[in-house]
This record gives sequence, structure tokens and C-alpha cells, in this order.
Amino acid sequence: MSVVRDNAEPLAIVFEDDGLVPNNILPFLVYQGAVRLDPKHPEATIEDLFEGNGWGGTWRNGVYDYLHYHATVHEVLGVARGSARVRFGGDRGRELDLKAGDVAILPAGTGHQCIKACGDFCVIGAYPPGAKMEITRATPENHAEALKTIPQVALPPADPVTGKNGAMMRLWQLP
Repeated sequence: MSVVRDNAEPLAIVFEDDGLVPNNILPFLVYQGAVRLDPKHPEATIEDLFEGNGWGGTWRNGVYDYLHYHATVHEVLGVARGSARVRFGGDRGRELDLKAGDVAILPAGTGHQCIKACGDFCVIGAYPPGAKMEITRATPENHAEALKTIPQVALPPADPVTGKNGAMMRLWQLP
């Protein structure tokens, strides 16, 4: 049995550049309740799914409580335990409630910040191959630099949730 629910289709949101957070022309994607978690090993369920679809450098933690983004890499966040309210897209973005089994895919430059989280909140993060993750704060200087680096970030070879034929491959088309 697959750990991904049948017909998993993400919510797609394009966040505008707000002058401090560049965001991306590619849509931010959220799969809600897409992953069937092994109750005894929820973290491993998500790690194995991401790694099986070519996304690595996995880590376990939460989401930082300050506004930041990654200008050099796309990122996926899979909720293994608990729930949290996370703002995506910067101060003028959108707050979403994430819960165990949800997965968010952030194109390079997408602002994110944890607003509140329950005590057992655990997220698994991962990245496509060949990219180096750097945490960038929302400042005018960092924004100017990010506008140069974001267009250089390669498209991932597969959707971290649904693989080479997944929704991200269809929705992330560069003009």
C-alpha cells in the first residue's frame, strides 16, 4: 500500500514579491492530508517518501519563528507530528494550519515563519539534489541578491510526494 493517498492534489498559491521577500513565480504547493503516516514511525514515513523521490538532506525539527526564506534551493516540509500555523509568502502572505500528514513545497524565495505550534510539532525538511540550503532573512540587501540567485535554482527532478509524474512537475513550468 502506498503511503500517499490516492488522487493527492496540492493547493497551489503564487505569492507576490513584497519588496523584502522575493517569493517566486512558481506556485507554493500544499498537499493536505496526503501522507498516510505509520503511527509508530511517522518521521521515517516522510523521510522515506522524500528520499524515494530524490529529495535528500533531510532533517527533523520545527519551522523557525522568524520570517526567512531560501534563495538558493527549493524546500519541502512534511508534518510528521502535531500541528502548527505557518505564514507563507511573507508578512502579506497567507497563514495556513498544517497538521500531521500535510506536505508543503516551497519554491526558492518563499517566505515562511511559524506563528504557533503545538508541543509535539515535528516537521521533516528536505531538498532536491545538488543544492545548498542557506537561511536568508528579509532585508532589502538580501532581497536584491535573492533576485539574482532564485532564477538560477534548477527545477527538481521529481515531486517529493508523488514522484516524476507528480503535480509539481505539471504545475512548476517556467515561462
